[in-house]
Amino acid sequence: MLTTLTAEPPATGTADLEAAAVAMASRLPDALQPLAELAYNYRWSWMRGGPELFAAIDPTRWALTHMNPVRLLQEVPPARFQRMAADEDFIGRLHEVHAAVAADLARPYAESSVTASRPAAFFCAEYAVHQSLPVYSGGLGVLAGDILKATSDLAVPQVGVGLMYRHGYFRQRTDAGGWQHEYWVDTDADRVPAALVTAGDQPLTVSVPVADRQVVAQIWRVQVGRVPLLLLDTNRPENTPADRFITSRLYVGEPDLRLAQYAVLGIGGVRALRAMHIDPAVVHLNEGHAAFACLELARGEALRGGLEVHDAFEAARWRTVFTTHTPVPAGNDTYPAEQVADLLSGEAAELGVDVWELIARGRTNPHDAHEPFGVTQFALRSSRGANGVAARHGEVARGMWHALWPDRDVEDVPIAHVTNGVHVPTWLGRPMWELLDRHLPEGWLDAERLHDPATWEAARAISDDELWAVRRAQRAELIAMVRERSVIERLARGEAKEYAHAAAERLDEDALTIGFARRLATYKRLDMLLADPDRMLALLGAEDRPVQLLVAGKAHPKDDGGKRLVTRLFEFRHHPHFAGRVVFLDDYDVALGASLVRGCDVWVNLPRPPLEASGTSGMKNAVNGGLQLSVLDGWWPEAYDGANGWAISGDVDPDHDGQDARHAADFYRVLGDEVVPAFYEGDGGPPHRWLNMVRDSLATIGPAFSATRMASDYVRAMYAPPS
Repeated sequence: MLTTLTAEPPATGTADLEAAAVAMASRLPDALQPLAELAYNYRWSWMRGGPELFAAIDPTRWALTHMNPVRLLQEVPPARFQRMAADEDFIGRLHEVHAAVAADLARPYAESSVTASRPAAFFCAEYAVHQSLPVYSGGLGVLAGDILKATSDLAVPQVGVGLMYRHGYFRQRTDAGGWQHEYWVDTDADRVPAALVTAGDQPLTVSVPVADRQVVAQIWRVQVGRVPLLLLDTNRPENTPADRFITSRLYVGEPDLRLAQYAVLGIGGVRALRAMHIDPAVVHLNEGHAAFACLELARGEALRGGLEVHDAFEAARWRTVFTTHTPVPAGNDTYPAEQVADLLSGEAAELGVDVWELIARGRTNPHDAHEPFGVTQFALRSSRGANGVAARHGEVARGMWHALWPDRDVEDVPIAHVTNGVHVPTWLGRPMWELLDRHLPEGWLDAERLHDPATWEAARAISDDELWAVRRAQRAELIAMVRERSVIERLARGEAKEYAHAAAERLDEDALTIGFARRLATYKRLDMLLADPDRMLALLGAEDRPVQLLVAGKAHPKDDGGKRLVTRLFEFRHHPHFAGRVVFLDDYDVALGASLVRGCDVWVNLPRPPLEASGTSGMKNAVNGGLQLSVLDGWWPEAYDGANGWAISGDVDPDHDGQDARHAADFYRVLGDEVVPAFYEGDGGPPHRWLNMVRDSLATIGPAFSATRMASDYVRAMYAPPS
């Protein structure tokens, strides 16, 4: 069997995953049985040849199952397996991938402040490990998935903790006017690469105090390379129907239900670790959703060491670090104090503390009885260290939360920064991967080499012809997908045949292709793309130097302002310069995101500064040879050097209307006067000036914004005990 963790603590669900793989293997011919082992560890998904191996079994069914290897192996007819078992080329590739995964998992752990017996525990409300595991909504989950993969690559001992959402996040369909409609699809946990953790012959469960009742949660284990991901699930017969629904949907709007999710994630997550004999050296709270983990850590310290409550809280604080991800108020949840007091009454009783003492920890001013409870304030007070996700975001966060440390100067507020990064093997298109294989040093994807600037310097020597050929190939693959998808989605909206086919007929695989794909919050300013419709339509309508625009994104179901951004776009859909050159793509997810970042030539990001904490889509586009046109906010001020993309001022201005007008004018000027001419200066051949910028972008952004650099920073700067 494939090894999951070396020197792994006992009772962590390893045997359950192995049993699931053995049961799956029993359905397969002997020669194909290694497929079952691969299917239950997502390491194949970022291994050379891994996705292609499963796709070769049945390409159509692979797409229909959303690239879910477990469902694929459950559904493929036996006759097809028999044919594959006789295919010597396929069997050779299977053994090659299997051996490579096994070798990766067998490496010893890296030396650091966390160990196999005392790993880092990473808590997050969502994880975008792969499209076949729909327990994510957007950027926070994508980042969490990339962190697990990067720590696996670095051989850092870590365990992830989250929730197994039976309906996940909503699926999206837009109507003919551009209004978003939501629907949910059930996830059958028995048909994803997960195993229910058992104790003896029964599921291992934990009990979580939620207000005046106990909610029972079972635990699913998913393997992400070397990292186990534990997902709690309240869909248990002991629970009431309402409590079974707690882990049904991601980011539910109903406050009591959402707070119950936070209790199950935080309190239940720590209890799950304890039940599985995992004693983490450090607990990393990735955003405030898991802040209540600190309460259960304190209870554990009191039980284990016989500490008084104050000392138990302090001991728990010295094991906890916290990452805040947004300066937007809506992203820092607050709730009426009485509502949170009711939720935490059971945990407070078990901890032996007055519940209002806990409420005070979640207030900026602990003595203000009228102030609501904030999960971010609670997490900040309960952690030994905190960080933002970019240098500028760290600065903004220090100012934002200065009131929690009123005796300090703003620059001394204890919130540092670890700038986000992206897991390069996950997001690279195959043509770019092969190009970098040819030009970067051997072993360039090794975790320690990937974020070394010297590794990427060789990108500067890639020839125009080679680089342009790869960019054309990845753009062509994207445009082929959009042509087909646009027809289907437009017909599904009830549009006329002429409009439905317009993009399929007019999109050009050699035209400048611009991407804008984000969570559709109003501060992301999607509407700026059409702030001056005449200028944009003129750019879109140019026959000699065509521009085409691909847009995707979801608004939260309760965010009508975000939804209206798309309706503004749809107002122009029947304009002759628009219908064939602008496509809004429904149901933005990691698969669609990967296609867009690989194929688009320019990635546009227009947030209102300073509200963009970081952003990572532009980083993914950059390692695929795309260029950034972005407001200097989030990660871009650290990356922009004047030669690797284009920038719009990131100055803060309380006059939003005036700021929008200036930024829109700058956007159109840069696009029309700099971006378009540079792209088309080659007269059909490779545009030398453009490709010089691409080479500079690869050499500067590739190492500095990789997930292995990010994970290394967390281990070094956040996980190591304070000196």
